[in-house]
Amino acid sequence: MGAIPDHPSLHRIPPGYRTKLSSKAIEIIARVHDWVENECIPADHIVKAQLEKNRWAMPPYIKELRKKAKAAGLFNLFLPNHFKESPGLTILEYSCCCELLGRVYWAPMTLNCHAPETGNIELLAKYCTEEQKKKWMQPLLEGEWSSAYSMTEPDVAASDATNIACRIRREGNEYVINGRKLYGNWMANEDVKFYILMGCSDPDNPDPWRRHSTVIVPRDTPGLKMVRHMTIMGYDCAPEGHGEYLYENVRIPVENIILGEGRAFEIAQGRLGPGRIHHCMRLLGQAERAYEHALIRATDVRKKPRGKLIGEFDSNIERLATMRMEIDALRLVVLNAAETMDLLGNVAGRYAIAQSKIMVPLGVTKIIDECMQMFGGQGLTQHTFLPEAWTYARFVRIADGPDAAHRHQVGRDQLKTAAQVRMKHLGYKKRYHQLAKEWGVPATERFEYVERLEKL
Repeated sequence: MGAIPDHPSLHRIPPGYRTKLSSKAIEIIARVHDWVENECIPADHIVKAQLEKNRWAMPPYIKELRKKAKAAGLFNLFLPNHFKESPGLTILEYSCCCELLGRVYWAPMTLNCHAPETGNIELLAKYCTEEQKKKWMQPLLEGEWSSAYSMTEPDVAASDATNIACRIRREGNEYVINGRKLYGNWMANEDVKFYILMGCSDPDNPDPWRRHSTVIVPRDTPGLKMVRHMTIMGYDCAPEGHGEYLYENVRIPVENIILGEGRAFEIAQGRLGPGRIHHCMRLLGQAERAYEHALIRATDVRKKPRGKLIGEFDSNIERLATMRMEIDALRLVVLNAAETMDLLGNVAGRYAIAQSKIMVPLGVTKIIDECMQMFGGQGLTQHTFLPEAWTYARFVRIADGPDAAHRHQVGRDQLKTAAQVRMKHLGYKKRYHQLAKEWGVPATERFEYVERLEKL
């Protein structure tokens, strides 16, 4: 299939970014669009009905779609093209797929492109030995297993991950783990075969960034106990779910450590960068679908308060315009982050990643809230997907690090540029006095704020 510039999958991709997509990517994006439109959105209530029969097992409909997707070459699209296991898409190209998949919460699962699998597989691909990859990653790539990421803890301020206290202690050829964890996919789902756990292995290390390690804990390891299932603002997030876990003298072989002792923060940053972009692009898909609900409600001839269509009120016309522009602006933010990672890597792209993680969940939460407002009372019920979408957007403001942590990072990095900015403005002052003397203009205190800076 050649380029298809008129395909609806490309309509929201800005022209400048569209030119950066390979012909292969354009074909895949179009196929993902058609997949979601034909196989996922119409079946949303089918999946929900099947989940009512068994909350903690993958619904038969999704299993069937996974077989079809695998046969069609649409599995594992997320893995960046610098990995040998990758299908060949850049982060930018996959982000365009990710937005389309985000229109239905479970659609990424049909292509094995759902969290936490995406982050965990990339982690294993990037940091594991070939033997570890064969044992732990390959079953994930094949869609035979599921996995979980276990980092957050209830007893510490885990937004500062140096506080993570779950203890990993070496005894001979084993590590012994003790501690409590929140989140991590619910173990009642038997597809979950192992947990990737971050814990403290060297609490006395003077460098707080070298105190922690990352290990693989098989689900059936003695001492790993489910405490309770956790809901997210009332949603059970089936069939993956979230749990609270207790690790009591859990023993694993030393070969289950990833990369080496003290390397957990290096691993976490490598994992979380792309994952944050995936979350944000999926949220944009949710926002687009919510916006469609608002358009339908605005033009519904059955709904005419004071004899006018909802969309004929000036306030709603402006509301629709504002939401449209906000979605399009947020998309540019995320596409920029994706391209920055492609060109410069995760570390160099950390500002763009943080910018996306701060702005998109907050913006999409607001947009979906406005759509609910336009939809009226039904917009708060299971008659639409809007409450579920709003909850997901609100959750992402916490997932992979809360807003405040990312703002702090951005603000701290900006303050580091202050000295350079000060020197630039002192240069303005010097040149101003030169020009004033040259042109015979009395010099004033136009740059007195720089004077104050000079005296600090």
